[in-house]
Amino acid sequence: MSLPASIEVVELHDNVLAQPDWSTAAPTAHGDGVWAHIERNHRCNCHLWAEEDQARRRDVPDSAIAGNKRNIDGFNQRRNDAIEKIDESLLALLPVSDQARLNSETAGAMVDRLSILSLKVFHMRIQTERRDADEAHLETSRARLARLIEQRSDLAGCFDALLADCVAGRARFKVYRQFKMYNDPKFNPYLYGAKR
Repeated sequence: MSLPASIEVVELHDNVLAQPDWSTAAPTAHGDGVWAHIERNHRCNCHLWAEEDQARRRDVPDSAIAGNKRNIDGFNQRRNDAIEKIDESLLALLPVSDQARLNSETAGAMVDRLSILSLKVFHMRIQTERRDADEAHLETSRARLARLIEQRSDLAGCFDALLADCVAGRARFKVYRQFKMYNDPKFNPYLYGAKR
């Protein structure tokens, strides 16, 4: 298996967002390799986006918002699990060099940020095409869209540079565990019953 290039990652993100209801359809990547984890991460970010939007509603009972918040916790945990799996998969393909500089951000974290930027680009583009918005809103949205595209392009270049430096033995990264304590009944005092 070869290392993914940022252009392939961005294309996957954009292509699946263009498909209606992709996030609820069956996964397209097969197996347990890096592409399956990249797709899983993106799917979690899509679900998180929708839940975050819904959690801002004011015309539903508080119980509906509580449900959104619980869903957010679950998707966020799966999103972080996918980032770790992306890193594990990439590190299995890269040479190991303890002498290389340690990069503070992992490649999986960069893929996650590319996914989020793809969602922002997708949704901001919709804002630039709204027929019910005034020209000021459309102009603001066009400026923001251009900035988001630039940010994603810059991050994509950093992702490619990190992987190239890893292949050349100049850089390395580690798999970091997130240890989301609030999701674990053994670590969250409000879930295991400890009094504060």
